Amino acid sequence: MPVRRARPDIESGEVVAAAIIVDGRLLLAQRTRPPELAGLWELPGGKAEAGETARDALRRELREELGVEVTGGDRIGDDVPLPDGRVLRAYRVELVSGTPVALDHAEVRWVDARELRDIELVGNDRGWVPHLLRHLTGAS
Repeated sequence: MPVRRARPDIESGEVVAAAIIVDGRLLLAQRTRPPELAGLWELPGGKAEAGETARDALRRELREELGVEVTGGDRIGDDVPLPDGRVLRAYRVELVSGTPVALDHAEVRWVDARELRDIELVGNDRGWVPHLLRHLTGAS
């Protein structure tokens, strides 16, 4: 009998990740928890609340985590199924106001394409690197 892989239950929730790019640099945030991910870098974001759109979740999460206002929300890359049944999705957003501050992370850092290739990202975000590099370098 063939083994069937569990598919993410999109109805159970979405986790959003934001690609904020300004002047050819991408904003990354360094995790403080859980212990196995502490010190690794990620696109900032978080869990969408029940009934919340991805764009609304991005705005809320980035206000809470970074103290900034953003707009937009075009998808980048593929869905990443998470073990709890949620799905992680990355979105390109525009910084509208504020200067990013690490309110829920160890620190934040702006990286260029070269630095993105070398920085230690959380595993879930690594698959987006080729897509992010295209946005950073202006390639289609």
